[in-house]
Amino acid sequence: MNAPAKKIGTLGLDFKRDGAVFHPAALDAATVAALRSLDIERAGVRLSGEALAGRLAAATGIAETLLGPGARPVRAVMFDKTAADNWMVAWHQDRTVCVRERLETPGFGPWSVKHGLTHVAPPIDVLEAMVTLRLHLDDCGPDNAPLQAALGSHRLGRVAASDAAGRALTHPILECLAASGDVWAYSTPILHASARARVPARRRVLQLDYAAFDLPGGLQWLGLAT
Repeated sequence: MNAPAKKIGTLGLDFKRDGAVFHPAALDAATVAALRSLDIERAGVRLSGEALAGRLAAATGIAETLLGPGARPVRAVMFDKTAADNWMVAWHQDRTVCVRERLETPGFGPWSVKHGLTHVAPPIDVLEAMVTLRLHLDDCGPDNAPLQAALGSHRLGRVAASDAAGRALTHPILECLAASGDVWAYSTPILHASARARVPARRRVLQLDYAAFDLPGGLQWLGLAT
């Protein structure tokens, strides 16, 4: 079970120190409406570049402020939490990236296939050089399962799954409240969790992983290729 989040303000967050930063009202109403209109068959579905064409300018601008001008989206996942599909996620790190094909490369592994797409766990320095953005398409208040993030945990290196909860709770816990159009950005390996909603309401979030570098050994990001 996740511990209650400590009340931490958003204005004093520093991305390098804390691993998270808040961008209120980053998406205009037209962008939110366009992203809401995407045909989502199930929670956690991976999205293509065609579906997102012309809709990520604001998000990419945020990523560029954190990673530099070469930042580009390398994975997009839509989460659609509802009263009928009200899941929880224990404390964890995001540990895999999505690539075009399996090429054995030192330091990369294990491999897996999710929804027909090839994923691999890279060395931790790859994840540490990435940023993840959460684009909120609905309001997400304290009763609707906001993301919880352990501030500063992005500097812990790789954390064993069995140790994730214990390590997370030694850090200040940020409750990532949001209104529709807000964007949260966090360092990809930060420890994070999400409880079940206490008062379930629709909570759509487009999650984008960004990188500003190429992978080694001939590996290629899948990106948002169709």
